[in-house]
Amino acid sequence: MTADRPDRAPERLRPAAAADRDAMQAFLAGHAETSMFLRSNLAAHGLDERCHPHGTTFWLLEAAGELTGVMGATNAGYLMVQAPGAGPAAWAEWNAALRGQLIRGITGEDRQVRRALAALGLRADRFAMNQAEPLYRLELDVLPSPCDVMRPAQPEERDMLVGWYTRYLLETGLTDDPDRAREEAGARARVACKPGASERLLIEDGRPVAAAALNARAGDMVQVGGVFVPEAERNRGLGRRVTAARLTQARDDGARVAILFANNPAAARAYEAIGFQRIGDYRVAVLSEPMFVGVAPGERP
Repeated sequence: MTADRPDRAPERLRPAAAADRDAMQAFLAGHAETSMFLRSNLAAHGLDERCHPHGTTFWLLEAAGELTGVMGATNAGYLMVQAPGAGPAAWAEWNAALRGQLIRGITGEDRQVRRALAALGLRADRFAMNQAEPLYRLELDVLPSPCDVMRPAQPEERDMLVGWYTRYLLETGLTDDPDRAREEAGARARVACKPGASERLLIEDGRPVAAAALNARAGDMVQVGGVFVPEAERNRGLGRRVTAARLTQARDDGARVAILFANNPAAARAYEAIGFQRIGDYRVAVLSEPMFVGVAPGERP
């Protein structure tokens, strides 16, 4: 592979192998805040899981014998990147490695995702959502113990959660198709009602009024996702309360640091009120329709 600059060691992309796991974990821990999905998927599913939606195929970028990047593609079709020094040639080589791969979206540190998208050559009109969101970090020892009541979702609440998640997906821009939103919401609701799910509901006067979950965990760090307050319950500070309560539960389970990215200014204000500090920008790009990399629209590899 040709170097991008004369003074730069050539970069080489290759599939990850089982022997690389410790080096991958160490590298990603050095970029922990922007690698939570990569770290969590690696910890939970390793390198060979090909059935679970979060199972991930990994590629490694190396230069002069040193690991300089980790890229991933989940079984569900979501790309993840952590290659802060990668040049255009490295992104182009990953694009070539992805040929024929079904993808639905990509997440990661803002500048890296923009470089990856440029290599993929995707037009702006192919995305339901493509935006940089403020990235936040919080040391959990600063959170007071809340008085709020939180509990897991119950099977009989699945229909309610389908409605909540449908609104969440549409309001956040993760999809612009109501039918697809409801289909994905149904899948999320089924998972949320299973034992061991990370979803927690905030209870007021015996009824659920908000929800929050953890969408990644690695070591003593957790990442918050899926914070939702139904429209009838908004403007009462419930987003702040449900997030804080969910994180104190995570702290009780051993978490020390929380990461999240804010989809909109109101969410950002709620997180800042808890004590989250902005540390950068995180890009979330989701396609309107899944596509196969390097294949013309409407065709299959």
